[in-house]
Amino acid sequence: MGLPLRITFNDQDYIYQIIDSKIINQYTTELQLLVNGEKIQLIKNDKRVWIQKDELKSLDPELVQALGRSVSLRMRM
Repeated sequence: MGLPLRITFNDQDYIYQIIDSKIINQYTTELQLLVNGEKIQLIKNDKRVWIQKDELKSLDPELVQALGRSVSLRMRM
């Protein structure tokens, strides 16, 4: 795991970490993140939109999209 990263969404701060960032490249379509201590998985669908894979602990879809976009920009995906 890397350093804790921060994103502000709807005036609320979220701390997240990328799990195993070594396997991320420009063709990656799945991400594993640790968001505020909870592990979530994101996948990129056919429309190239980030969505949450398992929705046991469901997050706001716009937050999920913002997290995916943030990781994409940081990792140059």
